[in-house]
Amino acid sequence: MVRRSLGRRFGWLWGAYAVSTFGTWLAFDAFTLIAILVLHSSPAAVSVLAAAGLAVGAAVAVPLGPWVEFRRKRPVLVATDLTRFAAVLSIPAAFALGMLTFGQLLVVSVIVAAADIAFKSASGAYLKGLVRPEHLLVANGRFESVTWTASAVGPPIGMAAVGIFGPVTTVLADAVSYLLSAAALRAIGGPEPHPTRTNAARLRPADLLDGWRHILTHPSLRPLFFNAILVNGLIMAPAPLLAVLMLGRLGFAPWQYGLAFGVACTGGLLGSRLAPPLVARFGQHRILRTFGTLRACWPLGLAFVSPGVPGLLVVIAVEFILIACCGVFNPVYATYRLEQTPTDRVTRTLSAWSIASNASIATLTVLWGFLATVTTPRLAIAAAGLLLLATPLLLRKAVNHHPNNTPANPAQPAPSTP
Repeated sequence: MVRRSLGRRFGWLWGAYAVSTFGTWLAFDAFTLIAILVLHSSPAAVSVLAAAGLAVGAAVAVPLGPWVEFRRKRPVLVATDLTRFAAVLSIPAAFALGMLTFGQLLVVSVIVAAADIAFKSASGAYLKGLVRPEHLLVANGRFESVTWTASAVGPPIGMAAVGIFGPVTTVLADAVSYLLSAAALRAIGGPEPHPTRTNAARLRPADLLDGWRHILTHPSLRPLFFNAILVNGLIMAPAPLLAVLMLGRLGFAPWQYGLAFGVACTGGLLGSRLAPPLVARFGQHRILRTFGTLRACWPLGLAFVSPGVPGLLVVIAVEFILIACCGVFNPVYATYRLEQTPTDRVTRTLSAWSIASNASIATLTVLWGFLATVTTPRLAIAAAGLLLLATPLLLRKAVNHHPNNTPANPAQPAPSTP
């Protein structure tokens, strides 16, 4: 592989993403740990915490996509970083004053979830305008590499910090990372044209649904969309239950829990590095089909985790293979989605996609929390793994539809109504 230079401005964007991502993974499952170790919440309450922020945050973010679409993206990115900084910083402040409550965790999770959706949708549109179309896969691969590097390094360090300095230490580091990200985004500089509306000056009710209309009327994006939200939901919904199982009934220490996922995330780094050469050799659609199928095969193994070193090795092995498959799939899938979306509809499409994904994760997380309450966390994890095995059918439909479609031309925006 020849390493490409994507320019100084991309370097600042990459740096901003890196510092905030490392902060986020340093605070891996911080709210869950605070709820379990400080507030002594039940498994159902932990699942509600994980779900409520996503669900309410997604509802709050519904008008943000169309609003952001017609504004310069870099100021939006800076504003969302500063919003997350202020919200997350309130957690260690309240803890220091002895005033931290479960309700505050819920409110902050809602604010952060809504800001995350706005940031992701704006950053996707900003990236598409910042790099050339043929460099999108390389750029997304670098973001994916950062994600999995941070995933590997952050949790072990974060869990060690929690054990030494207390449960809110990593939350403070996460807040500071958003402030540093905002500073890096400001340093990008350069002109950014103000998006213009061709038909109306104000946000219309129809704009709220335009992203979903594009997704649901596109023959390739529609099955890919349903595959993505189901896979993400069925992978993420049992995550709080695995934390409860490992940290509670199986007696793993927080540092062991963090180590298991930190080591496994090196698989994502490996996968993200392999994505561009695999696409060059086998083609985009074969990689989407193959690794999209493989990522659904492994989570069932988490139902068989046991106490001690053998159980820890099971978690590491299953998560390593799962994350390696995701590391290959994610940048290819992100690039394909941008290629199939007109420039003047990227923000709304990505916002709609994120809202639907967060809502599905929230719904399934609540359902799986109650399922674990009436059965056991282990059985609930097994049920999610079994359902995941059926999701590749949708992915096959997405790939099979593609040959009859051509990528959207980024230089020629589509009409505002389908």
